[in-house]
Amino acid sequence: MIRAAILGLGWWGQNLVNSVRSSQTIRFTTAHTRNQDPAAAFCRERGLRWVADYETILRDPEIDAVVLATPHSLHVEQITRAAAAGKHVFVEKPFALSVADATAALDAAAKAGVVLGVGFNRRFHPSMGLLRGAVREKRLGTIVTISAEQTALHGLALTEDAWRAQPDESPGGAMTAIGVHLVDGMIDLLGPVRDVFCRVGRRAATYADDTTDILLGFENGASGHIFCSVAATPHYRMAVYGTGGFAEILGHPMAIFRLIPAIAGEHRTTAPPEVTETPGFNMLTAELEAFAASVAAGTPFPTPLSEILHGVEVFEAVLRSAATGAVVEVVRSTTA
Repeated sequence: MIRAAILGLGWWGQNLVNSVRSSQTIRFTTAHTRNQDPAAAFCRERGLRWVADYETILRDPEIDAVVLATPHSLHVEQITRAAAAGKHVFVEKPFALSVADATAALDAAAKAGVVLGVGFNRRFHPSMGLLRGAVREKRLGTIVTISAEQTALHGLALTEDAWRAQPDESPGGAMTAIGVHLVDGMIDLLGPVRDVFCRVGRRAATYADDTTDILLGFENGASGHIFCSVAATPHYRMAVYGTGGFAEILGHPMAIFRLIPAIAGEHRTTAPPEVTETPGFNMLTAELEAFAASVAAGTPFPTPLSEILHGVEVFEAVLRSAATGAVVEVVRSTTA
């Protein structure tokens, strides 16, 4: 059993704790938040020991790993300190807000020999496994384009002083909350991104930009489009179009996978849809138990750190494009 501490007990940190309440591989024992009072009742209900500072967690030999559900700008410093203390680290996305910070965090984890996992939970859903398999097994033929949409309404409720509303914590409109998930999914499916063009707007939220559109060019020649918003009715869709078929994942729970094969020799005909439904799958449980398994076995987290770093490279390019209004080439790093 991996014993973990949670940093940050906002709504997402609480979701993480709740997702493994019945797990046989990982459990949360300790918590630290900036303010104790809002988290006190939750800690009592979940049997968490609240501590006043991060250093207490890092000195505790009874804690194997730290899970970070903290403001984005704090990640690199918190990862570096945990690695130096020999603690394994699971960090929520976005991993880092710059390539320089991402590289520093990766180097710290590698030097310490600790497992580092990043919370792109949608990679673990069976529907994503089916879509990944369809792409890699060439069931869709030559991939022409990939399209992704993810929306939510929480941007409408942000207050002026909320950290998620600050441009230095959440640049690029819906990028940090949602867009990085879609970028990661596309890297998983199609590989490295060559260039991007981005537009950011504020349609309905009061205190922060809420909507982001991105056009992507991939090194393999395929194109892509991302639409994400934190001010639109909640939805999720990841769709891949190829010469041999079309496949998509539908809905925020990702429960529906559809594959529609093209009929060889026909210009306008497709076979009936192949539909697979996976209701009730908990992606948070899956990612945290995968992290625990990596810690127990001393093996890398299933999501390659090279792809995590590339996601930050794409993130930087997206922000440059939004600022300049130009197509921006993604600068690749040699790290990881």
